[in-house]
Amino acid sequence: MKRKSIIFLVLALAVGLFSGCSNGSDSKSADSKSDKVVVKIGAAAVPHAEILNHIKPALAKEGIDLQVVVLDSEDELNPALQEKQIDANYFQHVPYLESVAKEKGYNFAVAGKVHVEPIGFYSDKIKSKDELKEGAKIAIPNNPSNEYRALALLEAEKLIKLKSGISNYNATPSDIADNPKNLEFVEVDAAQLPRVLPDVDGSIINTNLVLEAKMDPNKALFREGSNSPYANVIVVRKGDENKKEIKAIVAKLNSEDVKNFIKSKYGVAVVPAF
Repeated sequence: MKRKSIIFLVLALAVGLFSGCSNGSDSKSADSKSDKVVVKIGAAAVPHAEILNHIKPALAKEGIDLQVVVLDSEDELNPALQEKQIDANYFQHVPYLESVAKEKGYNFAVAGKVHVEPIGFYSDKIKSKDELKEGAKIAIPNNPSNEYRALALLEAEKLIKLKSGISNYNATPSDIADNPKNLEFVEVDAAQLPRVLPDVDGSIINTNLVLEAKMDPNKALFREGSNSPYANVIVVRKGDENKKEIKAIVAKLNSEDVKNFIKSKYGVAVVPAF
């Protein structure tokens, strides 16, 4: 009986020792998982979130857990960054950022630029700009920087002429100096531009909205060139642009792999800006 008790005690000790080793291994595994740096980036659904999701596997190998956050409205992305709900956002270009930062007092920095979405002129009623009639209705985005961008595109196509001296990327139809065809401008929330297209003679629409609306970007009658200053950028709170994980994300976004991904997936709709 005594001998059996000794054997039982030895077995119990062995099981306890094995269990202890097993717990230690699990703890180490958990610790190794916790070594991953979580980075939350708020993004527009298309193409921004798609591009970010493309680089997730490569970043995971470097210990970065990239979490892509798509909110109901892009207008929420800068407040979310300000309130530290996300670590960065990717949906805007510098002229837009500068206009809202001045208004809202954001202290943000650009960590890197990724792509240009050439804004374009679309129509369900005409096949070329030469068919625009006297007094034709043109829908343009109503936020300051994109409104200027739309008017600048029309100026480049010699359909209007803006007043000289505009240098802050802000202009409205009241800043038009010459309008030979007396075009009528309808200022519309950018997200609604694809929807109002049947009600106007033409609409100048941001490419991400064209893609979201399942429109064919190749049907633009004319669009910006690749030298557009409206590159979409990664934006962070000032000081965070020097963080190792942010630099690693920007490096992946500026890689040859992403350049090929953008070209093959989006064609003329999205142009790499690096």
